[in-house]
Amino acid sequence: MRKDSTEQLAREHHPEHIRLRLQQAPKSQNVSDAVLGGIDGCVTTFAVVSGVVGAGLPSSVAVILGFANLVADGFSMAVSNYESHRSKQEFIESVRRSEERHIDLVPEGEREEIRQIFREKGFEGDVLEKIVSTISEDKKLWVDTMLTEEHGIHKISPSPWASAGATFSAFVVVGAAPLLPFITSTLQIQQKFFASACVAGIMFFMIGMLKSYVFDKPAISSGFRTLLIGGIAAGLAFYTGYLLREMFGVIGV
Repeated sequence: MRKDSTEQLAREHHPEHIRLRLQQAPKSQNVSDAVLGGIDGCVTTFAVVSGVVGAGLPSSVAVILGFANLVADGFSMAVSNYESHRSKQEFIESVRRSEERHIDLVPEGEREEIRQIFREKGFEGDVLEKIVSTISEDKKLWVDTMLTEEHGIHKISPSPWASAGATFSAFVVVGAAPLLPFITSTLQIQQKFFASACVAGIMFFMIGMLKSYVFDKPAISSGFRTLLIGGIAAGLAFYTGYLLREMFGVIGV
């Protein structure tokens, strides 16, 4: 989130600018979907790489399992995100239909709900009754007010398709990065693993910094926190593969 100067903020809060801005529909953002997809994609593939190296398996296994997991898990995560946002939209629509029905059947009861909601906000007397009258004269405004004030449902509803696309794209693009060194045949497997770890670390750190920029958080600490999460996941995968190799007597390369 950008930090604006006092002069810029003053210009943006000029009455005309405010009027134009409020006329526009609220915009949803898919940055959180991309961040989630990128982190999960990088963790998934680097965990596969770490597990393969820990188990002493050939680098070709890392490539095969890595890309197989990349496509399958990316698709699964995108579908899950799509269904999640679709379910939220369906829930909002069901609540909207319910409120419209209540307004048609028991309008006085719904007006009383509006009255009590705004009384809790400190409005009284003629001002309160004017608010109730104004809201109840416009059915759409009435329903929107009930959704926000009674049910806590906000106007912004991300597109399920956009969320799924952002998740899958980030998952595949970022998740493919740790696999690239294993495609190179000129390096030894330990060198490939070291290069993959460096690439994964850079990806984790950059995702953390991107998240900090968008949500106005400290960049360095956010980058290191994301790097730590990825490092822990990779360490768990590496030592799991190593322990399983020792338990089953797998001969490494």
